[in-house]
Amino acid sequence: MTLDRLRPYASRFLVPFVKGFDRIGMSPDGVSALAFGVAVAAAAAFLLGGRAHPVWYAGAAALVFVNGWLDIVDGALAREQGVASEGGDLLDHVLDRYADIVIVGGLAAGVEDYLLGFLAVTGVVMTSYLGTQAQAVGLDRVYGGLVGRADRLAIIGVVGFLAYPLSGAYAGLTLVGWLLVFLAVVGHVTALQRFVHAWSALE
Repeated sequence: MTLDRLRPYASRFLVPFVKGFDRIGMSPDGVSALAFGVAVAAAAAFLLGGRAHPVWYAGAAALVFVNGWLDIVDGALAREQGVASEGGDLLDHVLDRYADIVIVGGLAAGVEDYLLGFLAVTGVVMTSYLGTQAQAVGLDRVYGGLVGRADRLAIIGVVGFLAYPLSGAYAGLTLVGWLLVFLAVVGHVTALQRFVHAWSALE
């Protein structure tokens, strides 16, 4: 996991966005909701990329990057406005999980491979669940493992852009199909890594 470690360095680039949202009266919860709406739009574009025209994949990829950026901005805006709270953190995490689910659902629906979609979405959800469940048993929130949310969104975005010009099949699967395989395998491996880490810390 690499990109989550870079969050502190992204703060200087957040300033114009944070100031802009604050100027128009947007709350951190509003930005979280906007990020979820962008995720839904990305899922719809992934669906159209698989069933209508591959050019939609490029639009979906751009929306995934916007979702990831807004997910950083909402926390920074909360700190800027002095309204950071456990309730806001809860809403942010709930909407992030739903965003993950709809994005992976859009990928799977576009290529009509629901088994791969199921395996991928359970891997993604279990990764996040193990990260926060550690807190429920008295540990710090766990962000470790192979791939965190920031990495995952970056990979989905890059593959989305590549899926437009490279829309053929490779060893029986499209790039999006292989992306689902990746999300399934790496998601469950990351969840297992987080479980082992938390279990060891409890001993």
